Amino acid sequence: MKDEFVKKVDAFVERHDLLEAYSTVVVGVSGGPDSLALLFYLLEKCEEKKLQIVVAHVDHMFRGEESQQDLTFVKQLCDNLNVTCETTQIDVTRYQKQNRMSAQVAARECRYAFLERIMSEYNAQYLALGHHGDDQIETILMRLIRGSTSKGYAGILAKRAFNKGFLIRPLLAVTKEETLDYCKRKNVEPRIDPSNTKETYTRNRLRKHVLPYLKQENPHVHERFQTFSTFIQEDEAYLQELAFEKMNKIIKKKDPKRIVLSIPSFESMPIPLQRRGIQLILNYLYEYKIPSSLSSVHIDKVIEFFKRAHPSGVLHFPDGLEIVRTYEECIFRFGEEKVTLSPRELQVPGKITLVNGDELEVEISNCVPNTVNDMMFVAKHNEIAYPLTVRSRENGDRMSMQGMNGTKKIKSIFIEAKVPKEKRADWPIVCDASGNIIWVPLLKRSAFAISQEKADKDTYIIIHYKSKESSRRIIK
Repeated sequence: MKDEFVKKVDAFVERHDLLEAYSTVVVGVSGGPDSLALLFYLLEKCEEKKLQIVVAHVDHMFRGEESQQDLTFVKQLCDNLNVTCETTQIDVTRYQKQNRMSAQVAARECRYAFLERIMSEYNAQYLALGHHGDDQIETILMRLIRGSTSKGYAGILAKRAFNKGFLIRPLLAVTKEETLDYCKRKNVEPRIDPSNTKETYTRNRLRKHVLPYLKQENPHVHERFQTFSTFIQEDEAYLQELAFEKMNKIIKKKDPKRIVLSIPSFESMPIPLQRRGIQLILNYLYEYKIPSSLSSVHIDKVIEFFKRAHPSGVLHFPDGLEIVRTYEECIFRFGEEKVTLSPRELQVPGKITLVNGDELEVEISNCVPNTVNDMMFVAKHNEIAYPLTVRSRENGDRMSMQGMNGTKKIKSIFIEAKVPKEKRADWPIVCDASGNIIWVPLLKRSAFAISQEKADKDTYIIIHYKSKESSRRIIK
């Protein structure tokens, strides 16, 4: 007669398609009851499913001789069972200090790097870990308390892509107590990690003080939490697909270090898709290596950032990610060097190429073009002091305006035209030999400019702005 524990896990494995026959499975075994129960379950399935089992054990060196004894225990057990065993010792404390992260995050990174390597060495299709139903309850409660992403609230996934195969957790169908009972029936005495009882950890406090009350209300509460997890995952997959489709339509530019989107288009999406859209951007830019300090709070900050009345500003996220808002546009980017336009002489006639690839070209003509637009500056040749200079803007820059008395700040011209701040540094400013600003291409012409209506027989200087990128234009 089949063991009740095995029957429960079998049903869960089949329901979630966790384990195919003729596979190689790397099993993470700490020596505790959960991982040992998983190991013995998989050994029971070896003949039926024709599995090859490889045990992997990591000594994080947190507990000195005690953790060394755990390693020895796992190796001896595998020798007795005639199971392949791979072990390693990693100075996680040193890694933690070098990378300035918490002990738990450091241990997780070191452990998963080792497990990934063992999977590759044995060409394994699966990595099996011993998280059980009680772990699922604790994880979901922790994320609800601390805050998480929409996907994070689903808790521990039964199956996810890992390395070139899958990470699976077959024991989510059973409780901690059931794993302990199964170990007893297998006549194996697990190792106990004393840190699992320390109330300095949130998980341990939930385990000791909250979990017993939930189980009093419903002894099968772990099944309810697992059902909740499945529902969240299914809903999340659907909403993620919708968000992906919408975001592809509103992103204006994208490269590995930078994404530009339209704020009005983004805000036209429902809030659930907005949250997931931001998560998609973060996943893309962080290359799915989301910093542990990033949570749903950061996503809410971005949404509020878009809604505030001030038209510009910057949010600073972990690892140097900046979210830069300028009017109706937002740029998600990693910090980059500011590119400024060094002063250059503009020959008359002549041509120069700007830092963004656009060009300024000067000609001398005896007539004014029939159409003078914002990509052209026309003035009487003898009213301009030569040589001409093209430079970036400077603090206090002012320009005499065509059709106006007095002067106007260049800063005000940029603001009125809603030029994004990051584009102002390399925006070309055309000056004459006396230092007068005669033209801010695409935006404003100075009082030196002449219109076609006022033209007569004379000699004119005509400066053309030739843009290689239509997005350089500002929509007013």
